[in-house]
Amino acid sequence: MGFSLIAVLAGLAFGPVSLPILDVARELLDMIPGVHIESGLSGTATAIVREIRLPRVVLGFLVGGTLSVGGAAYQGAFRNPLADPYLLGVAAGAGLGATVAITSNLGDGAGFIDPVPLAAFAGALIAVVLSYAAGSAGGRSAASLILAGVAVASFLTAVQTFVLQANSDAFREVYSWILGRVATSGWSEPVLLLPYFLLTVVVLMRYRNALDLLAVGDEEAESLGLEPRKVRLIVVVVASLGAAAAVSVSGLIGFVGIIVPHTIRLLVGVSYRLVVPLSVLLGGAFMVLADLAARTVVDPAELPIGVVTAVLGAPFFVLVLRSSRREVW
Repeated sequence: MGFSLIAVLAGLAFGPVSLPILDVARELLDMIPGVHIESGLSGTATAIVREIRLPRVVLGFLVGGTLSVGGAAYQGAFRNPLADPYLLGVAAGAGLGATVAITSNLGDGAGFIDPVPLAAFAGALIAVVLSYAAGSAGGRSAASLILAGVAVASFLTAVQTFVLQANSDAFREVYSWILGRVATSGWSEPVLLLPYFLLTVVVLMRYRNALDLLAVGDEEAESLGLEPRKVRLIVVVVASLGAAAAVSVSGLIGFVGIIVPHTIRLLVGVSYRLVVPLSVLLGGAFMVLADLAARTVVDPAELPIGVVTAVLGAPFFVLVLRSSRREVW
């Protein structure tokens, strides 16, 4: 919790215009109903915090928390340490949907009802449905669903490539969306994502004990009174829905769904009683800090946040892995 709070304050205080972090903290407290504190910020600085940075920080936290807890849920449901929220084709489906919308000149990817995030969301859900339908032929086992997801993702990626080849003039815009961003046009994107974030967190918190039981295997879980297929279906559907919503407003931000849950397991153990809630908090904080780096490292330009998450995440994960002797799986 403390790390997440520090990350949020840093995201609000630093940028092209740096602000005193204590004054920013007072400004946040002043926004609480019934609390009145003089922050010491000027009118312009207050507007920067409340109208520009706060929506972006909130969106980054929601996206990071959703992708991270979704990755943890996928890894538990499939008993696969390499699983992430994009396993069943969410990324490929969202990429195809966004590509079709962009090449059709339907929107620019910003705003509450912009066609690009709507198309990305629809494409992600369609990909998950196709993967689950194809996996049903193999009995809906974890292995068959993973293989189906790989096949569907490969097919949709090929279709996306074909669409791009036919509309090469839109390549830069599509590529920019694919690399990810958490820029906002106000509060519309956070408001759009918030219900899916809450649904994902509430349901996965409800099933975190079941994820611990799935870790021992389906047969053993059944002997303990669990219905593995039912639990796996609920967990996968909810995590996929959250990932689809996150991708629709932020683009394809990779690595978060793998690095954060693994790091938590290395630090506090493998029980999902801790992994699920900590994935929300640390995933959100990680994304806020990654976005902060994206908009400050090459100021006044801005790096794609997908590049930053990989550059920050890989060395950090290696460092944690080397410094910890705990067994991840």
